[in-house]
Amino acid sequence: MYDLYPLKFSPIFKDKVWGGQRIHSVLGMDFSPLPNCGEAWIISGYKTDPGIVENGFLAGNELNELIEVYMGELVGEANYDRFGNEFPLLIKILDSNDWLSIQVHPDDELAKIRGIGKGKTEMWYVMDAMPGAQLISGFNQPVGKDTYRKLIRNKTLKDVLNFETVQKGDVFFMPSGRVHALGPGVMLAEIQQTSDNTYRIYDWDRLDASGQPREMHVEQALDAIDFTVQKNYRTDYPRVKNAAQPLIDCPFFTSNLLDLNIPLARDYSALDSFVVLLNTEGIVNIEYEGGKEILTPGQAILVPAINEWVRIYPDRSAKVLEVYINPAD
Repeated sequence: MYDLYPLKFSPIFKDKVWGGQRIHSVLGMDFSPLPNCGEAWIISGYKTDPGIVENGFLAGNELNELIEVYMGELVGEANYDRFGNEFPLLIKILDSNDWLSIQVHPDDELAKIRGIGKGKTEMWYVMDAMPGAQLISGFNQPVGKDTYRKLIRNKTLKDVLNFETVQKGDVFFMPSGRVHALGPGVMLAEIQQTSDNTYRIYDWDRLDASGQPREMHVEQALDAIDFTVQKNYRTDYPRVKNAAQPLIDCPFFTSNLLDLNIPLARDYSALDSFVVLLNTEGIVNIEYEGGKEILTPGQAILVPAINEWVRIYPDRSAKVLEVYINPAD
């Protein structure tokens, strides 16, 4: 069996009623013949949309098939014991030209009870935002289930939701249970559990391509929603250069931001996990034992658990999200 190496994957493009053009116009990805692209799945182990390797001798192989072969060498021993042959994270780029539906995701426990697989906790890193662009994260005041039902009937749910004006570099953690929606004019990186379980609560009275309202899940969402009001929904972090700046550390993933204008070496020898490096800005060269890869904005590589180090060389300056699963969590 040949040695593993950092893997790049062909993106999987999704047209959405709210999708835009920037995945092509800004990131240079060709999503034709789709009319728009709301989501580009950069690394996916999702059962119906598996990522296909595009570099090296493993080109053409599906990600989950490689996990069957390489097991802990690819994802880490603890991750293989926990997740088996399914890659546990889904790495996406989202581009919104309109409001997404107001929605919520179940947690693992509720998803298991309902027989729908896994829950969905995610984070958003804003790559680009038009002036005044907004998103929704959580509630702005206490709300109970009866009030929630009334607001849905009256189409006034948005009055109790927390709207955030966003700009490039903002980070939002969206744990399962948090009501949220992405607004127009935002392109972002999304790190999430491998799950597509979404309960739509309200869709702005929008019709689908066939002229029909999209399916809503008002009652199904009730047991999923966390009605707790937070003091701050934005993840604040120091803007530090040339070091790994922690963003999110939760049981499902750990993420750091590498804001670079000089080369940076990363030692993964003590980490029992794969590492995803997702380039969000600039151009970087990734050097590893036996080779190197170039990442343009929106591209990512999956560094196998057995690869102990990488060196990251920015072309002038670059920003890279570093993502893995910490076994200690």
